[in-house]
Amino acid sequence: MSLANSPELIPLENGPPLPYWRETQRPFCNLIFLMPLLFVYEFGVRFVGSSQGQSLRNGADAWLRVWLHQAGFELVWLPPALLLATLVAWHMTTRQPWKMTWDTLGGMVAESLLYAFVLIMLGQLTDYGFRHAPSMTLDVETPVVYSGFLVRLVTFMGAGIYEEFLFRLCLLPLTYAAFRALLAPKSWAIAGTVITTSLVFSLAHYLSPASNDHALSLLTDAVARVQSNRELWFSFVFRTLAGMFFATLYFLRGFGITVGAHATYDVFVGIVLIHEL
Repeated sequence: MSLANSPELIPLENGPPLPYWRETQRPFCNLIFLMPLLFVYEFGVRFVGSSQGQSLRNGADAWLRVWLHQAGFELVWLPPALLLATLVAWHMTTRQPWKMTWDTLGGMVAESLLYAFVLIMLGQLTDYGFRHAPSMTLDVETPVVYSGFLVRLVTFMGAGIYEEFLFRLCLLPLTYAAFRALLAPKSWAIAGTVITTSLVFSLAHYLSPASNDHALSLLTDAVARVQSNRELWFSFVFRTLAGMFFATLYFLRGFGITVGAHATYDVFVGIVLIHEL
């Protein structure tokens, strides 16, 4: 949930309609907005992936399934069920009405497109800065490009959904709570949360999802890998900035729009520009 605004998001059951900017942060609106994306991804993984003879699950989805497998849970439908159950539980806890408007849904789609474009511009500025920095020769790592339009569409869409689920909906509130437990002022806690989770988000792209090592050891290995490989510097910096962008977006505009922006960015850049976040 949006930590900065969550105390204000609990409307009266029969109260007046909320303004659009607050309506889009409600968990029920997020649920309705994300269900088509989640359905397309899970359907695509099951049918498109099997027809291509390869697994389309990568990144956060793969990590989540490895962790659940290690815990003894091997149900294929469990990760999407966890995501939906989290939103439903959040909605029921705050006792908000089970309704939304088409105008709200359309606005969330438009915002997702807008923020994806902003992130693309951020990537271009980062690329420009690296190319024109003194004594800096930019060697960009070669991205993993999956063949086939449908394969790439499904893969990039899933990254947007599950990375936001892990790093924003789960990790971000826990990190914020930890900073507050250390008696950090609210503004400092928010800033520390954005920076910390963004660094973890970026480093996670350099982890091995099948590894059984402890999280701290994995992150240490990722730091060493990035530090020793000059060709990874651009991608690491940009992913950190992207993590900060998504975290800020999560605080200000909520979970659903953040997922929409992330998925839209990955799909557009991964298919049109053949480059993934």
